[in-house]
Amino acid sequence: MLSLKLNNRIKGVIVGLLVLAVALFAFAFRGFLLGPGAGDQEFVETDRVSRHPLSGALLDEAIELPRVYGVMVENHFESWPQSGLEEAVLVVEAPVEGRIPRLLAFYSEEQEVEKIGPVRSARPYYLDWNGELDAVYAHVGGSPDALELLQVDDTIDINEFSNEWFFWRDEARSAPHNVYTSMDLLEQALDRFVSRFGAQENGWESWKFKDDVPPVVGSRQSEASAGENGNEEKEKEKRGVTIDFAGSPYLIDWKYQMEANVYRRFQDGELHEMENGALIEANNVVVMETDMEILDAVGRRHVRTTGEGDALLFQDGRVITATWKKTTRSVRLRFYERESGEEIAMNAGKTWIEVVPSLEGDVTVEEEEQE
Repeated sequence: MLSLKLNNRIKGVIVGLLVLAVALFAFAFRGFLLGPGAGDQEFVETDRVSRHPLSGALLDEAIELPRVYGVMVENHFESWPQSGLEEAVLVVEAPVEGRIPRLLAFYSEEQEVEKIGPVRSARPYYLDWNGELDAVYAHVGGSPDALELLQVDDTIDINEFSNEWFFWRDEARSAPHNVYTSMDLLEQALDRFVSRFGAQENGWESWKFKDDVPPVVGSRQSEASAGENGNEEKEKEKRGVTIDFAGSPYLIDWKYQMEANVYRRFQDGELHEMENGALIEANNVVVMETDMEILDAVGRRHVRTTGEGDALLFQDGRVITATWKKTTRSVRLRFYERESGEEIAMNAGKTWIEVVPSLEGDVTVEEEEQE
């Protein structure tokens, strides 16, 4: 009888040890068993995950460096509503004559965008931003300096004046605000260019990227994110920005949308709506200051694109005091935290860069409304 009781007790101990062993095994390998995202995210390894070189979007596997397409899109009020800007991965906006802003919209080769425009003329400074991405450059004519530069540099130049097959004019709109193209047509234009002149270099450099981190005040995640880019108490109250290019109707607002952790674009107090009804949203908005000089009676400008200068970078509901740097025409424009000197990681997604002559007179940072 005693022997039977001992055997039962031993069996109970063995069963308990087995249960404990299984529990320890499951805890140790919980990430493998449950998949990415299980448990505390601080222990999830993401350094093996590839990112898209232009947008920073997470990919299942690495891809070859994609060909980038740059399209000059006008922003004169007579060009509204535009098409295709909501799909652009990267946009640089700078003033032309009369301080009217014009856009250089960049797309990656795998995108399918059926209508982009209205397409307008080239200026030299846009060629510098286009060149750092080895991008195909689509435009309709250009200033004398821009056309001269296109004759001597290695830009893949798709000018509507000599490549009209790859553009169309919308008869429902008046010239010169009626020229459009598409990604399909631009790919055909590149094929024709390569057949005539041979393959061109495509070796541009990617930015440093991160996943977006919405500002949840008081959480560990928010404190950690704010620590990367400066003092949270100073940054969390800055929610948006207004850029005054030339007064109304060229007042640009980027308003922070906390629920989606994006910035939504407004023009002259109204939502910037595309022809198809789409709105423009960005994951990063940069406002950078640089030297500008009027060159002639027409109002054409020289805009400094190389060297460095002051900038403000808006992401995750905060503003980062930054410095922009671009050492040569072909080197990638990058942004650095002013105090630490560390390169700022961009949120994966879409980025808009606003280029202004002054951060003081032309830019107003929106303060968060306090309850």
